[in-house]
Amino acid sequence: MAQANDVLPRQAGALRAAMAAARVLVVGDVMLDRYWFGDVDRISPEAPVPVVRVGRTEIRLGGAANVALNVRGLGADARLMGVIGRDEPGDRVRELLEREHIEAALTVDPDSPTTVKLRVIGRQQQLLRIDFEEPPGEATLAGKLDSVREALLQASVLVLSDYGKGALTDVSAMIGAAREQGCAAIVDPKGDDYARYRGATVLTPNRSELREVVGRWRDEDDLVRRAQALRTDLGIDHLLLTRSEEGMTLFSDDGPWSVAAAAREVFDVSGAGDTVVAVMAAALAAGAPIREAVTLANRAGGIVVGKLGTATVTAEELCAS
Repeated sequence: MAQANDVLPRQAGALRAAMAAARVLVVGDVMLDRYWFGDVDRISPEAPVPVVRVGRTEIRLGGAANVALNVRGLGADARLMGVIGRDEPGDRVRELLEREHIEAALTVDPDSPTTVKLRVIGRQQQLLRIDFEEPPGEATLAGKLDSVREALLQASVLVLSDYGKGALTDVSAMIGAAREQGCAAIVDPKGDDYARYRGATVLTPNRSELREVVGRWRDEDDLVRRAQALRTDLGIDHLLLTRSEEGMTLFSDDGPWSVAAAAREVFDVSGAGDTVVAVMAAALAAGAPIREAVTLANRAGGIVVGKLGTATVTAEELCAS
């Protein structure tokens, strides 16, 4: 299997200049990530669980909003479309987007709450995650496809960030709309129905997600056969398999091509997939070839897992890694 060259042909200044002209549209499941940080120094007398004395809280953009934040962090233009509730978490999402200068066209669902992921952190380790979520109603999603078509007129890459929360019921039509307008469509998939992603430019499953669709592979040759068969059957240009400590493998008409994982200590994988997709989208929108975009995305993933919680990377970090 072909391997990537370690040399990246861009310096930070050149990368940021290229990113400044990139325009990326992100559509998907918008979330608010909450973090409760505290000390753990005893076990509860009520049950064998640690007691966390919360001393600090944080809120961050999550899901599709984190993808948009990562695009913006590289200096590219990001526009976000999704659904939030008429509630306090929805207000916080809007405030964070405005603070980061991310243009957003968010639909408010008065009957469904904003999706929230609450993580409890003790001694710099995630102890518990609590999710608050309900799918948006049909009336809220009506007309969304037309809005996406209009927004695509000002973008060169579409990212569909699917967390299975219900915001992407028209994902197949959105991919078709992007291809009609000459936009690359990058999909971060969810679930086992990949037929809905037919015609995507790039599909980015991780190992467990791909196994859910093609089954367990016996060896590398079997993986190549299964991945290429899936890609060909669905008319997908590139399938990018993220493989944690094994790096990434890109499957395309040119055959499989791999890039080794960055040699970094893994601290927290939260949001790493968002970063990979965002960096690839921004690089493609800036005119980078697919393999350079994958190399950048791989470096970004190696950097972000060394940070706590959902985080971003900069052009300087990418070129210094």
